[in-house]
Amino acid sequence: MALNLDSFRNEPHLDFTKPENIRKQREALEKVRKQFGHEYPNLIDGKEVYSREKLYTTNPAHPSEIVGIFQKGLRRDAEQALQAAWRAFEQWSNVPAEERALYLIKAAQEMRRRRMELNAWMISEVGKNYAEADADTCEAIDFLEYYAREAIRYAQPQPVTPVPGERNEYFYIPLGAGVIIPPWNFPLAILTGMASAAIVSGNTVVVKPSSESPMMGWLLADIFRRVGLPEGVLNLVVGSGSEVGDFLVAHPRTRFIAFTGSMEVGLRIHELAAKPQPGQLWIKRTILEMGGKDAIIVDSEADLEAAVQGVVLSAYGYQGQKCSACSRAIVDKAVYADFVHRLKQAVKGLRIGDPAENYEVGPVISARAQESILYYIQIGRQEGRLLVGGNPVGDLDGYYIEPTVFINVPPRARLAQEEIFGPVLAVLKANSFVDAIRIANGTIYGLTGSVYSRNPDKLRLARDKFHVGNLYFNRKCTGALVGGHPFGGFNMSGTDSKAGGPDYLLLFLQGKSVSEKLY
Repeated sequence: MALNLDSFRNEPHLDFTKPENIRKQREALEKVRKQFGHEYPNLIDGKEVYSREKLYTTNPAHPSEIVGIFQKGLRRDAEQALQAAWRAFEQWSNVPAEERALYLIKAAQEMRRRRMELNAWMISEVGKNYAEADADTCEAIDFLEYYAREAIRYAQPQPVTPVPGERNEYFYIPLGAGVIIPPWNFPLAILTGMASAAIVSGNTVVVKPSSESPMMGWLLADIFRRVGLPEGVLNLVVGSGSEVGDFLVAHPRTRFIAFTGSMEVGLRIHELAAKPQPGQLWIKRTILEMGGKDAIIVDSEADLEAAVQGVVLSAYGYQGQKCSACSRAIVDKAVYADFVHRLKQAVKGLRIGDPAENYEVGPVISARAQESILYYIQIGRQEGRLLVGGNPVGDLDGYYIEPTVFINVPPRARLAQEEIFGPVLAVLKANSFVDAIRIANGTIYGLTGSVYSRNPDKLRLARDKFHVGNLYFNRKCTGALVGGHPFGGFNMSGTDSKAGGPDYLLLFLQGKSVSEKLY
Protein backbone atom coordinates (compact mmCIF):
# COMPACT_ATOMS: atom_id res chain seq x y z
CA MET A 1 0.00 0.00 0.00
CA ALA A 2 1.12 3.58 -0.56
CA LEU A 3 0.59 6.01 2.30
CA ASN A 4 1.11 9.58 1.12
CA LEU A 5 1.82 11.86 4.07
CA ASP A 6 2.67 15.55 4.09
CA SER A 7 5.67 16.77 6.04
CA PHE A 8 5.18 16.58 9.80
CA ARG A 9 3.80 19.66 11.53
CA ASN A 10 3.01 20.16 15.20
CA GLU A 11 -0.65 20.23 16.18
CA PRO A 12 -1.61 23.87 16.98
CA HIS A 13 -2.59 24.51 20.60
CA LEU A 14 -5.96 26.04 21.35
CA ASP A 15 -6.13 29.64 22.51
CA PHE A 16 -8.12 29.66 25.73
CA THR A 17 -8.34 33.42 25.86
CA LYS A 18 -11.06 32.98 23.22
CA PRO A 19 -14.53 32.59 24.79
CA GLU A 20 -15.57 30.00 22.21
CA ASN A 21 -12.77 27.62 23.23
CA ILE A 22 -13.56 28.14 26.91
CA ARG A 23 -17.21 27.35 26.23
CA LYS A 24 -16.43 24.14 24.34
CA GLN A 25 -14.04 22.96 27.05
CA ARG A 26 -16.58 23.58 29.79
CA GLU A 27 -19.25 21.71 27.84
CA ALA A 28 -16.86 18.76 27.53
CA LEU A 29 -16.18 18.90 31.26
CA GLU A 30 -19.89 18.71 31.99
CA LYS A 31 -20.27 15.65 29.74
CA VAL A 32 -17.30 13.95 31.38
CA ARG A 33 -18.57 14.68 34.89
CA LYS A 34 -21.76 12.77 34.07
CA GLN A 35 -19.58 9.69 33.51
CA PHE A 36 -17.73 9.94 36.85
CA GLY A 37 -17.76 6.69 38.82
CA HIS A 38 -18.14 4.34 35.83
CA GLU A 39 -16.13 1.12 35.81
CA TYR A 40 -13.59 0.23 33.12
CA PRO A 41 -12.01 -3.16 32.36
CA ASN A 42 -8.50 -4.21 31.57
CA LEU A 43 -7.98 -5.20 27.93
CA ILE A 44 -6.11 -8.45 27.29
CA ASP A 45 -5.95 -9.94 23.82
CA GLY A 46 -8.90 -7.77 22.81
CA LYS A 47 -11.09 -9.05 25.64
CA GLU A 48 -12.48 -7.03 28.53
CA VAL A 49 -11.18 -8.51 31.78
CA TYR A 50 -12.47 -7.72 35.27
CA SER A 51 -10.80 -8.35 38.63
CA ARG A 52 -12.14 -8.84 42.13
CA GLU A 53 -10.14 -5.93 43.56
CA LYS A 54 -10.71 -2.43 42.23
CA LEU A 55 -8.64 0.74 41.92
CA TYR A 56 -10.40 4.08 42.35
CA THR A 57 -9.09 7.24 40.75
CA THR A 58 -10.18 10.56 42.23
CA ASN A 59 -10.19 14.23 41.29
CA PRO A 60 -7.23 15.95 43.05
CA ALA A 61 -9.22 19.20 43.13
CA HIS A 62 -12.13 17.43 44.88
CA PRO A 63 -10.79 14.18 46.39
CA SER A 64 -14.26 12.89 47.31
CA GLU A 65 -15.14 12.66 43.59
CA ILE A 66 -14.47 9.28 42.05
CA VAL A 67 -13.43 9.80 38.44
CA GLY A 68 -13.38 6.12 37.54
CA ILE A 69 -13.25 2.57 38.86
CA PHE A 70 -10.57 0.30 37.40
CA GLN A 71 -9.43 -3.25 37.78
CA LYS A 72 -6.56 -3.99 40.14
CA GLY A 73 -4.81 -6.56 38.00
CA LEU A 74 -2.80 -9.42 39.42
CA ARG A 75 0.25 -11.29 38.18
CA ARG A 76 -1.92 -13.76 36.31
CA ASP A 77 -3.42 -10.88 34.34
CA ALA A 78 0.05 -9.59 33.53
CA GLU A 79 1.12 -13.08 32.45
CA GLN A 80 -1.89 -13.45 30.17
CA ALA A 81 -1.29 -10.02 28.68
CA LEU A 82 2.37 -10.71 27.94
CA GLN A 83 1.56 -14.07 26.34
CA ALA A 84 -1.15 -12.39 24.25
CA ALA A 85 1.37 -9.79 23.12
CA TRP A 86 3.77 -12.50 21.97
CA ARG A 87 1.02 -14.30 20.06
CA ALA A 88 0.06 -11.06 18.32
CA PHE A 89 3.71 -10.32 17.55
CA GLU A 90 3.95 -13.28 15.19
CA GLN A 91 1.68 -11.55 12.68
CA TRP A 92 2.08 -7.90 13.63
CA SER A 93 5.86 -7.98 13.11
CA ASN A 94 5.26 -8.93 9.47
CA VAL A 95 2.75 -6.17 8.74
CA PRO A 96 4.30 -3.59 6.37
CA ALA A 97 5.44 -0.36 7.99
CA GLU A 98 3.01 1.78 5.98
CA GLU A 99 0.08 -0.30 7.18
CA ARG A 100 1.23 -0.05 10.79
CA ALA A 101 1.68 3.70 10.34
CA LEU A 102 -1.87 4.01 9.10
CA TYR A 103 -3.20 2.88 12.49
CA LEU A 104 -1.29 5.75 14.12
CA ILE A 105 -2.67 8.24 11.61
CA LYS A 106 -6.20 7.01 12.30
CA ALA A 107 -5.61 7.21 16.06
CA ALA A 108 -4.42 10.80 15.63
CA GLN A 109 -7.61 11.61 13.75
CA GLU A 110 -9.69 10.05 16.52
CA MET A 111 -7.82 12.12 19.12
CA ARG A 112 -8.55 15.29 17.18
CA ARG A 113 -12.21 14.37 17.07
CA ARG A 114 -12.27 13.72 20.84
CA ARG A 115 -9.85 16.49 21.78
CA MET A 116 -12.07 18.38 24.23
CA GLU A 117 -13.16 15.12 25.86
CA LEU A 118 -9.56 13.98 26.33
CA ASN A 119 -8.69 17.38 27.79
CA ALA A 120 -11.66 17.15 30.15
CA TRP A 121 -10.66 13.75 31.49
CA MET A 122 -7.13 15.03 32.09
CA ILE A 123 -8.38 18.15 33.86
CA SER A 124 -10.51 15.90 36.08
CA GLU A 125 -8.10 13.05 36.76
CA VAL A 126 -4.72 14.79 37.17
CA GLY A 127 -5.61 18.45 37.77
CA LYS A 128 -4.30 20.17 34.64
CA ASN A 129 -5.77 23.48 33.59
CA TYR A 130 -7.15 23.91 30.07
CA ALA A 131 -3.95 24.96 28.33
CA GLU A 132 -1.80 22.30 30.05
CA ALA A 133 -4.31 19.56 29.21
CA ASP A 134 -4.63 20.69 25.61
CA ALA A 135 -0.84 20.79 25.19
CA ASP A 136 -0.74 17.20 26.48
CA THR A 137 -3.34 16.08 23.93
CA CYS A 138 -1.57 17.96 21.13
CA GLU A 139 1.71 16.26 22.02
CA ALA A 140 0.01 12.85 21.91
CA ILE A 141 -1.28 13.66 18.42
CA ASP A 142 2.19 14.85 17.43
CA PHE A 143 3.79 11.60 18.57
CA LEU A 144 1.34 9.56 16.49
CA GLU A 145 1.89 11.65 13.38
CA TYR A 146 5.67 11.91 13.79
CA TYR A 147 6.34 8.25 14.55
CA ALA A 148 4.10 7.12 11.68
CA ARG A 149 6.40 8.98 9.31
CA GLU A 150 9.53 7.78 11.09
CA ALA A 151 8.47 4.13 10.80
CA ILE A 152 8.13 4.50 7.03
CA ARG A 153 11.57 6.13 6.88
CA TYR A 154 13.22 3.33 8.84
CA ALA A 155 11.56 0.71 6.66
CA GLN A 156 13.41 1.95 3.58
CA PRO A 157 16.56 0.10 2.36
CA GLN A 158 19.55 1.19 4.43
CA PRO A 159 22.83 2.12 2.72
CA VAL A 160 25.76 -0.29 2.90
CA THR A 161 29.26 -0.18 1.42
CA PRO A 162 29.46 -2.40 -1.71
CA VAL A 163 31.56 -5.56 -1.36
CA PRO A 164 32.76 -7.19 -4.61
CA GLY A 165 31.16 -10.58 -5.25
CA GLU A 166 28.40 -10.13 -2.64
CA ARG A 167 24.84 -8.84 -2.44
CA ASN A 168 24.51 -7.13 0.94
CA GLU A 169 21.62 -5.54 2.75
CA TYR A 170 20.98 -4.00 6.13
CA PHE A 171 17.52 -3.50 7.60
CA TYR A 172 15.68 -3.13 10.87
CA ILE A 173 13.43 -5.63 12.60
CA PRO A 174 11.29 -5.23 15.76
CA LEU A 175 12.37 -6.47 19.17
CA GLY A 176 9.29 -8.42 20.34
CA ALA A 177 6.82 -7.94 23.18
CA GLY A 178 7.58 -5.27 25.75
CA VAL A 179 6.19 -3.27 28.65
CA ILE A 180 5.16 0.40 28.66
CA ILE A 181 5.14 2.13 32.06
CA PRO A 182 4.07 5.79 31.69
CA PRO A 183 3.83 8.54 34.31
CA TRP A 184 0.77 10.41 35.58
CA ASN A 185 2.01 13.93 34.86
CA PHE A 186 1.80 13.65 31.05
CA PRO A 187 -0.72 10.83 31.17
CA LEU A 188 -1.74 10.88 27.51
CA ALA A 189 1.26 12.34 25.68
CA ILE A 190 4.06 10.22 27.13
CA LEU A 191 1.91 7.08 27.22
CA THR A 192 0.96 7.59 23.57
CA GLY A 193 4.52 8.37 22.56
CA MET A 194 6.09 5.29 24.14
CA ALA A 195 3.32 2.89 23.13
CA SER A 196 2.95 4.13 19.55
CA ALA A 197 6.70 4.11 18.93
CA ALA A 198 6.88 0.48 19.99
CA ILE A 199 3.79 -0.53 18.03
CA VAL A 200 4.61 1.23 14.78
CA SER A 201 8.07 -0.38 14.86
CA GLY A 202 6.42 -3.80 14.75
CA ASN A 203 6.45 -4.66 18.43
CA THR A 204 3.54 -5.51 20.72
CA VAL A 205 3.05 -4.13 24.22
CA VAL A 206 1.57 -4.48 27.66
CA VAL A 207 0.67 -1.03 29.00
CA LYS A 208 0.67 -0.61 32.77
CA PRO A 209 -0.60 2.94 33.34
CA SER A 210 0.09 4.91 36.49
CA SER A 211 -2.35 4.20 39.31
CA GLU A 212 -2.90 7.98 39.46
CA SER A 213 -4.09 8.19 35.83
CA PRO A 214 -5.57 4.88 34.61
CA MET A 215 -8.36 6.72 32.78
CA MET A 216 -5.90 7.99 30.23
CA GLY A 217 -4.58 4.46 29.74
CA TRP A 218 -8.11 3.24 29.10
CA LEU A 219 -8.81 6.08 26.66
CA LEU A 220 -5.70 5.33 24.59
CA ALA A 221 -6.50 1.61 24.51
CA ASP A 222 -10.07 2.44 23.52
CA ILE A 223 -8.90 4.76 20.73
CA PHE A 224 -6.65 2.09 19.24
CA ARG A 225 -9.44 -0.46 19.55
CA ARG A 226 -11.83 1.86 17.73
CA VAL A 227 -9.42 2.33 14.81
CA GLY A 228 -9.10 -1.44 14.42
CA LEU A 229 -5.67 -2.19 15.86
CA PRO A 230 -5.43 -6.01 15.87
CA GLU A 231 -6.19 -7.75 19.17
CA GLY A 232 -3.20 -8.37 21.40
CA VAL A 233 -1.00 -5.66 19.89
CA LEU A 234 -1.81 -3.33 22.78
CA ASN A 235 -2.88 -4.88 26.08
CA LEU A 236 -3.91 -2.79 29.09
CA VAL A 237 -3.32 -4.00 32.65
CA VAL A 238 -4.02 -1.58 35.49
CA GLY A 239 -2.36 -2.69 38.71
CA SER A 240 0.20 -1.78 41.35
CA GLY A 241 3.86 -1.40 40.55
CA SER A 242 4.88 -3.96 43.17
CA GLU A 243 2.38 -6.57 41.96
CA VAL A 244 2.18 -6.07 38.19
CA GLY A 245 5.05 -3.73 37.31
CA ASP A 246 7.90 -5.63 38.94
CA PHE A 247 6.54 -8.93 37.63
CA LEU A 248 6.50 -7.71 34.04
CA VAL A 249 9.91 -6.05 34.27
CA ALA A 250 11.53 -9.21 35.65
CA HIS A 251 9.66 -11.63 33.37
CA PRO A 252 12.01 -13.68 31.15
CA ARG A 253 9.81 -13.09 28.09
CA THR A 254 9.78 -9.30 28.41
CA ARG A 255 12.01 -8.02 25.61
CA PHE A 256 12.06 -4.30 26.46
CA ILE A 257 10.76 -1.81 29.02
CA ALA A 258 9.93 1.81 28.22
CA PHE A 259 9.52 3.84 31.42
CA THR A 260 9.04 7.47 32.38
CA GLY A 261 9.00 8.46 36.04
CA SER A 262 11.21 9.05 39.05
CA MET A 263 14.91 8.28 39.25
CA GLU A 264 14.37 5.82 42.10
CA VAL A 265 11.82 3.72 40.20
CA GLY A 266 13.78 3.98 36.95
CA LEU A 267 16.95 2.68 38.58
CA ARG A 268 15.00 -0.18 40.15
CA ILE A 269 13.59 -1.12 36.75
CA HIS A 270 17.09 -0.97 35.27
CA GLU A 271 18.39 -3.24 38.03
CA LEU A 272 15.56 -5.76 37.73
CA ALA A 273 15.84 -5.84 33.96
CA ALA A 274 19.62 -6.37 34.06
CA LYS A 275 19.33 -9.63 36.01
CA PRO A 276 18.74 -12.55 33.60
CA GLN A 277 15.94 -14.94 34.54
CA PRO A 278 15.78 -18.68 33.84
CA GLY A 279 14.86 -19.20 30.21
CA GLN A 280 15.65 -15.61 29.18
CA LEU A 281 17.18 -15.39 25.68
CA TRP A 282 18.20 -11.73 25.47
CA ILE A 283 19.59 -8.73 27.27
CA LYS A 284 16.49 -6.65 27.94
CA ARG A 285 16.48 -3.17 26.55
CA THR A 286 15.50 -0.37 28.92
CA ILE A 287 14.35 3.02 27.68
CA LEU A 288 14.27 5.24 30.74
CA GLU A 289 13.29 8.88 31.13
CA MET A 290 13.68 9.90 34.75
CA GLY A 291 13.88 12.99 36.90
CA GLY A 292 15.51 16.38 36.82
CA LYS A 293 16.68 19.29 38.93
CA ASP A 294 16.40 21.78 36.15
CA ALA A 295 17.93 25.25 36.25
CA ILE A 296 17.40 28.57 34.54
CA ILE A 297 20.48 30.81 34.54
CA VAL A 298 19.74 34.53 34.65
CA ASP A 299 22.80 36.42 33.44
CA SER A 300 23.75 39.99 34.35
CA GLU A 301 23.00 40.88 30.71
CA ALA A 302 19.56 39.25 30.65
CA ASP A 303 16.19 40.82 29.90
CA LEU A 304 14.92 40.52 33.47
CA GLU A 305 11.23 40.81 32.65
CA ALA A 306 11.52 37.98 30.13
CA ALA A 307 13.62 35.95 32.57
CA VAL A 308 11.07 36.30 35.38
CA GLN A 309 8.27 35.29 33.05
CA GLY A 310 10.23 32.25 31.84
CA VAL A 311 11.09 31.16 35.37
CA VAL A 312 7.50 31.51 36.60
CA LEU A 313 6.05 29.59 33.65
CA SER A 314 8.68 26.86 34.00
CA ALA A 315 8.47 26.57 37.78
CA TYR A 316 4.70 26.68 38.28
CA GLY A 317 3.17 25.37 35.06
CA TYR A 318 1.13 22.33 36.13
CA GLN A 319 2.19 23.07 39.70
CA GLY A 320 5.84 22.22 38.95
CA GLN A 321 4.91 18.59 38.37
CA LYS A 322 7.10 18.17 35.29
CA CYS A 323 10.48 16.50 35.03
CA SER A 324 11.47 19.55 32.96
CA ALA A 325 10.19 22.12 35.48
CA CYS A 326 12.52 24.86 36.66
CA SER A 327 13.27 24.15 40.30
CA ARG A 328 16.43 26.29 40.47
CA ALA A 329 16.90 29.88 39.32
CA ILE A 330 20.62 30.69 39.29
CA VAL A 331 21.00 34.46 39.15
CA ASP A 332 24.07 36.61 38.68
CA LYS A 333 24.81 38.67 41.81
CA ALA A 334 24.72 41.90 39.79
CA VAL A 335 20.98 41.53 39.09
CA TYR A 336 20.02 39.25 41.99
CA ALA A 337 18.14 41.79 44.11
CA ASP A 338 16.23 43.21 41.14
CA PHE A 339 15.32 39.74 39.89
CA VAL A 340 14.10 38.61 43.32
CA HIS A 341 11.92 41.72 43.67
CA ARG A 342 10.30 41.16 40.28
CA LEU A 343 9.92 37.43 40.91
CA LYS A 344 8.09 37.97 44.20
CA GLN A 345 5.49 40.19 42.55
CA ALA A 346 4.98 37.76 39.66
CA VAL A 347 4.54 34.71 41.89
CA LYS A 348 2.16 36.52 44.24
CA GLY A 349 0.03 37.35 41.20
CA LEU A 350 -0.63 33.72 40.27
CA ARG A 351 -4.25 32.63 40.71
CA ILE A 352 -4.84 29.39 42.61
CA GLY A 353 -8.00 27.32 42.21
CA ASP A 354 -9.93 24.52 40.56
CA PRO A 355 -8.46 23.54 37.16
CA ALA A 356 -12.02 22.94 35.95
CA GLU A 357 -12.38 26.73 36.25
CA ASN A 358 -9.06 27.17 34.43
CA TYR A 359 -7.01 28.70 37.24
CA GLU A 360 -3.28 29.11 36.61
CA VAL A 361 -2.25 26.96 39.59
CA GLY A 362 -4.25 23.89 40.58
CA PRO A 363 -3.79 21.04 43.06
CA VAL A 364 -0.90 18.62 43.20
CA ILE A 365 -1.74 15.06 42.26
CA SER A 366 -2.37 13.41 45.65
CA ALA A 367 -2.27 13.66 49.42
CA ARG A 368 1.03 11.77 49.39
CA ALA A 369 2.54 14.27 46.95
CA GLN A 370 1.26 17.17 49.04
CA GLU A 371 2.84 15.69 52.16
CA SER A 372 6.17 15.18 50.41
CA ILE A 373 6.24 18.72 49.01
CA LEU A 374 5.36 20.25 52.38
CA TYR A 375 8.19 18.20 53.91
CA TYR A 376 10.62 19.81 51.47
CA ILE A 377 9.20 23.23 52.28
CA GLN A 378 10.05 22.59 55.93
CA ILE A 379 13.58 21.69 54.89
CA GLY A 380 13.71 24.88 52.83
CA ARG A 381 12.85 26.99 55.85
CA GLN A 382 16.12 25.75 57.41
CA GLU A 383 18.26 26.06 54.26
CA GLY A 384 17.18 29.38 52.72
CA ARG A 385 14.86 32.34 53.25
CA LEU A 386 11.19 31.98 52.38
CA LEU A 387 10.24 34.73 49.95
CA VAL A 388 6.64 33.83 49.15
CA GLY A 389 4.21 30.93 49.66
CA GLY A 390 5.12 27.93 51.75
CA ASN A 391 1.69 26.81 52.91
CA PRO A 392 -1.15 24.49 51.96
CA VAL A 393 -4.23 26.34 50.75
CA GLY A 394 -6.71 25.55 53.49
CA ASP A 395 -9.81 27.19 52.06
CA LEU A 396 -9.84 25.00 48.93
CA ASP A 397 -11.05 21.43 48.70
CA GLY A 398 -8.11 19.49 47.29
CA TYR A 399 -4.34 19.09 47.44
CA TYR A 400 -3.33 22.72 46.98
CA ILE A 401 0.01 24.29 47.89
CA GLU A 402 0.92 27.94 47.44
CA PRO A 403 3.54 28.64 44.77
CA THR A 404 6.66 28.84 46.90
CA VAL A 405 10.01 30.61 46.49
CA PHE A 406 13.10 30.27 48.67
CA ILE A 407 16.01 32.66 48.12
CA ASN A 408 19.67 32.59 49.23
CA VAL A 409 19.72 28.81 48.84
CA PRO A 410 23.23 27.25 48.94
CA PRO A 411 24.13 25.13 45.88
CA ARG A 412 24.60 21.95 47.95
CA ALA A 413 21.38 22.35 49.95
CA ARG A 414 18.84 19.57 49.62
CA LEU A 415 16.42 22.11 48.16
CA ALA A 416 18.93 22.67 45.35
CA GLN A 417 19.82 19.02 44.83
CA GLU A 418 16.74 16.81 45.21
CA GLU A 419 13.76 16.59 42.88
CA ILE A 420 10.69 17.94 44.70
CA PHE A 421 8.11 17.67 41.89
CA GLY A 422 5.93 20.48 43.10
CA PRO A 423 5.51 24.27 43.10
CA VAL A 424 8.76 25.04 44.93
CA LEU A 425 11.56 27.16 43.46
CA ALA A 426 15.04 27.67 44.92
CA VAL A 427 16.85 30.89 43.94
CA LEU A 428 20.65 30.74 44.06
CA LYS A 429 23.19 33.55 43.68
CA ALA A 430 26.12 33.18 41.25
CA ASN A 431 29.33 35.24 41.30
CA SER A 432 29.70 35.15 37.51
CA PHE A 433 28.36 33.47 34.39
CA VAL A 434 30.99 30.73 34.64
CA ASP A 435 30.04 30.22 38.28
CA ALA A 436 26.37 29.95 37.28
CA ILE A 437 27.16 27.15 34.82
CA ARG A 438 29.21 25.40 37.50
CA ILE A 439 26.28 25.57 39.91
CA ALA A 440 23.83 24.44 37.23
CA ASN A 441 25.93 21.37 36.48
CA GLY A 442 26.35 20.57 40.17
CA THR A 443 23.60 17.93 40.54
CA ILE A 444 23.27 14.27 39.58
CA TYR A 445 20.69 15.20 36.91
CA GLY A 446 20.97 16.63 33.42
CA LEU A 447 17.56 16.97 31.82
CA THR A 448 16.63 20.54 30.82
CA GLY A 449 18.06 23.99 31.34
CA SER A 450 17.71 27.52 30.09
CA VAL A 451 19.89 30.63 29.89
CA TYR A 452 18.68 34.22 29.72
CA SER A 453 21.38 36.49 28.32
CA ARG A 454 21.81 39.04 25.53
CA ASN A 455 25.51 38.17 25.22
CA PRO A 456 26.12 35.72 22.32
CA ASP A 457 29.53 34.71 23.66
CA LYS A 458 27.97 33.58 26.93
CA LEU A 459 25.30 31.63 25.06
CA ARG A 460 28.02 29.88 23.04
CA LEU A 461 29.80 29.00 26.28
CA ALA A 462 26.58 27.60 27.74
CA ARG A 463 25.95 25.60 24.54
CA ASP A 464 29.25 23.79 25.14
CA LYS A 465 29.39 23.60 28.94
CA PHE A 466 25.80 23.46 30.32
CA HIS A 467 25.41 19.67 30.51
CA VAL A 468 21.74 18.90 29.86
CA GLY A 469 19.90 17.01 27.16
CA ASN A 470 17.58 19.92 26.35
CA LEU A 471 19.01 23.42 26.54
CA TYR A 472 17.03 26.58 25.74
CA PHE A 473 18.15 30.18 25.29
CA ASN A 474 15.96 33.13 26.29
CA ARG A 475 12.85 31.00 26.71
CA LYS A 476 11.35 28.71 29.34
CA CYS A 477 12.83 25.25 30.00
CA THR A 478 9.50 23.37 29.62
CA GLY A 479 7.31 22.75 26.59
CA ALA A 480 9.46 20.59 24.30
CA LEU A 481 7.76 20.06 20.93
CA VAL A 482 7.85 16.76 19.06
CA GLY A 483 10.21 17.00 16.11
CA GLY A 484 11.57 20.40 17.13
CA HIS A 485 13.02 19.52 20.54
CA PRO A 486 13.94 15.79 20.79
CA PHE A 487 13.57 15.18 24.51
CA GLY A 488 15.74 13.24 26.94
CA GLY A 489 18.41 13.89 29.55
CA PHE A 490 21.92 13.02 30.70
CA ASN A 491 23.30 11.53 33.90
CA MET A 492 20.60 10.33 36.32
CA SER A 493 17.88 11.89 34.16
CA GLY A 494 17.73 8.72 32.09
CA THR A 495 19.08 6.98 29.02
CA ASP A 496 18.78 10.11 26.84
CA SER A 497 16.11 8.45 24.73
CA LYS A 498 15.30 11.66 22.79
CA ALA A 499 11.58 11.11 22.45
CA GLY A 500 10.09 12.91 19.48
CA GLY A 501 13.40 12.83 17.64
CA PRO A 502 14.89 11.01 14.64
CA ASP A 503 16.73 8.41 16.76
CA TYR A 504 13.83 7.32 18.95
CA LEU A 505 12.42 4.43 16.93
CA LEU A 506 15.87 2.82 16.87
CA LEU A 507 15.34 2.04 20.54
CA PHE A 508 12.52 -0.34 19.53
CA LEU A 509 14.37 -1.88 16.58
CA GLN A 510 17.42 -4.05 15.96
CA GLY A 511 19.58 -4.03 12.86
CA LYS A 512 20.07 -7.15 10.75
CA SER A 513 22.78 -7.59 8.13
CA VAL A 514 22.33 -10.16 5.34
CA SER A 515 25.08 -11.03 2.86
CA GLU A 516 24.81 -13.33 -0.18
CA LYS A 517 27.79 -14.54 -2.18
CA LEU A 518 27.28 -14.13 -5.91
CA TYR A 519 28.30 -16.89 -8.29
